[in-house]
Amino acid sequence: MKKVFDAPGCNFEACREAEEWCEERGISVGQIERGQPRGLFDEPCWIAKWSNLSGVERRQLTGKMTGDMRHGPVTIELKGDEEDYEIVQEGEWHAAEHVDQF
Repeated sequence: MKKVFDAPGCNFEACREAEEWCEERGISVGQIERGQPRGLFDEPCWIAKWSNLSGVERRQLTGKMTGDMRHGPVTIELKGDEEDYEIVQEGEWHAAEHVDQF
């Protein structure tokens, strides 16, 4: 699936909108790095900057976030369909006892 966020403004509005969409669905978002995608994973985890991920780690991700994070638009690309990523109840997502790292 592919979803584009194009909130008006020039101070990371589209990026924040995309991050909120991911958070509502329990999708972890990788660290921001200028000129690089951000990794996405559908479980609680900490994701390093794109340039610090190995090829194997990149292939294990559920998707990626691309675009101009400061000015927009920002695009999310995930495996599967949008219906596969339902909104999770508050507290469900962070209930994991252990958080993996990429």
